[in-house]
Amino acid sequence: MILYPAIDLKDGACVRLLRGDMEAATVFGEDPAAQAQSFVAAGCEWLHLVDLNGAFEGRPVNAAAVESILAAVDVPAQLGGGIRDMATIEAWLDRGLARVILGTVAVENPDLVREAARAFPGKVAVGLDARNGRVATRGWATETDMQVTDLAKSFEDAGVAAIIYTDIDRDGAMQGPNVAATAALARAVEMPVIASGGVSSMDDLLALRDTGVIAGAISGRALYDGALDLSQAIAALG
Repeated sequence: MILYPAIDLKDGACVRLLRGDMEAATVFGEDPAAQAQSFVAAGCEWLHLVDLNGAFEGRPVNAAAVESILAAVDVPAQLGGGIRDMATIEAWLDRGLARVILGTVAVENPDLVREAARAFPGKVAVGLDARNGRVATRGWATETDMQVTDLAKSFEDAGVAAIIYTDIDRDGAMQGPNVAATAALARAVEMPVIASGGVSSMDDLLALRDTGVIAGAISGRALYDGALDLSQAIAALG
């Protein structure tokens, strides 16, 4: 199971939100590139980047910060937030991103997900963010009636590289991930599923790994707070 350290970007800084609330942001650093280098020095295989402003505005906002990260490190990075058309997908992949994450458009324009996955094999992931099993979009501000598992299954034949599942109520709350729901989703689909939201301790990581069906886990606040040591976590998972 791969551990993805998260760098969430708001107004050019590294932050963490509490349950997706932009007003509940804690700033952990003003230099995203330096933070990325720190994670790479600790041994990470991937980086998980989120343009939080972009998720709300529907267009890339923290491009300069993302580009500074891509220039500073040589591990693959995936990015979500505000990526809602083919031109933006192409532009980010051209700039060196290994994978784009499509969230809102997976609900609002699923054909775009299919088109992008065909055009860029292995480079398109779907981000499914949920409260109580129902998908939320537009920076988690809009809740839908769509079930996570149903939406994931609809992309089963699309060539999507991974599903990133976030339990919004766990995100940034340091209360542990929703292991059961994530594992259930992973068992329901053939695509790799990456867990996000609430991963705050070694026990959390081992619980996800020990399901035997979860391909990766994303952690942010726990790494910044020191509740989780990245080097130790990677060694334990390896």
